[in-house]
Amino acid sequence: MKIYSILLVFAVLLALPVQAQKFDGGIATYQSKTSFDMSNFGGREMSEQMKKQIAERMKSRLEKTFTLSFSKDESIYEEEEKLEAPGAGGGMRFMGGGFSQGGIYKNIAEDIYARQNELMGKTFLVKDTLAKLDWKLEKESKMIGQYAAFKATAVKKAEQNPWDAMRRSRNADTTASEAPKEMVITAWYTPQIPVSQGPDEYWGLPGLILEVSAGPTVILCNKIVINPKEGLDIEMPKKGDEISRAEYEKVVAEKTKEMSERFGGGRGGFGGGRG
Repeated sequence: MKIYSILLVFAVLLALPVQAQKFDGGIATYQSKTSFDMSNFGGREMSEQMKKQIAERMKSRLEKTFTLSFSKDESIYEEEEKLEAPGAGGGMRFMGGGFSQGGIYKNIAEDIYARQNELMGKTFLVKDTLAKLDWKLEKESKMIGQYAAFKATAVKKAEQNPWDAMRRSRNADTTASEAPKEMVITAWYTPQIPVSQGPDEYWGLPGLILEVSAGPTVILCNKIVINPKEGLDIEMPKKGDEISRAEYEKVVAEKTKEMSERFGGGRGGFGGGRG
């Protein structure tokens, strides 16, 4: 408790220079890595060599770089563009069509969440209120780069993984009850940057969120630029058929079921072998 208090005072003192100067916002760069269990993927028909090849192809999708442009009230979390390998294509093949997700826009002052997604050739504007977590501020602290960071935890409903859902539907001895219903979210935030923003859909802590661990995914900030010279470009997406988060999840679930039925029968693979 004594160490925690000392570090808290230290963080507040360090935060003073940031708060004293005019603060217009900043740009934070994050590395996101997601682990994927290949041991049960594809069934017995898929060789270890084929699993290894698929794992290599998936690496670019499971290890990504994002930028968070943020002000006090608004932020946009976007994946950095990069050249695709020949034949890789953009997004994910989904029932013979494209599937891609745009940047995540958050407006804390107006409680607005927005994201432009492409699904099977159709553009959706997912617009809703912000997803709120009941954060618990913990005593642990650590340094992330030059920033003093403090731990916070929350519990949220586990997100549905389409590929796990397909695997469960193909395996008669596996029930839906095995799917995790909740997951613990661990975040590290810094009071030195006094904004309630963070990567992905995460926000709501007394300082910028620098690190998040959520199930198989870890998101870590490795660079921050305060008051960038080129300014900030934070705009809410506007294109697409407006739909709520719950309605969009229902559409994705329906398409996942269709894909499972189309490419089921105990066989593995991504979209029938198409990348």
